[in-house]
Amino acid sequence: MTPPRARTWGRRGHTPVVRVRGRSRRRISVAALCCYKPGGQSRVIYRPRFHMPLKGARKSFAWTDYRDLAVRAHIQLGGPIVLVWDNLNTHLPVGMKQYAAKHDWLTVFQLPPYAPDLNPVEGIWSLLRRGPTANTAFTDPDHLTRTLRRGLRHIPLRPALIDGCPAGTGLPLTPSTPP
Repeated sequence: MTPPRARTWGRRGHTPVVRVRGRSRRRISVAALCCYKPGGQSRVIYRPRFHMPLKGARKSFAWTDYRDLAVRAHIQLGGPIVLVWDNLNTHLPVGMKQYAAKHDWLTVFQLPPYAPDLNPVEGIWSLLRRGPTANTAFTDPDHLTRTLRRGLRHIPLRPALIDGCPAGTGLPLTPSTPP
């Protein structure tokens, strides 16, 4: 719930200060997929996860959560899915590789180690950090959740924003045809 820092205006000689309460132990994670379909409108499919403040409880997504997100995307889009993933440790387990090998509708490509400039979803997170969450001190996890959901709901209304994410990486949206 630590707020992202952004620039703002303030009266001359008075630096704007945002006070943040750091006592909350609750954590929220969000996973998202940028979905591109040739001839179709670009979409973002996302899933938030609320973590319990219990000792020993998982504080991030498990590979099964990412698998379920891919299945949801497959159902919503009604076609095969090509995942281009960074090397996050929960994207690499044997269980996920076995699941992808068993299902012909799922193809997974791994990005090189530490290559956020090639990951189109980083553009979505950048839009959220610069937009709805910028300069906001969240009062509680529910406030953060509402703000994230509102921001993620508004991004698909402007598909050009989603189309701009892979454009920033230099990756083409359409595969090249072999000669």
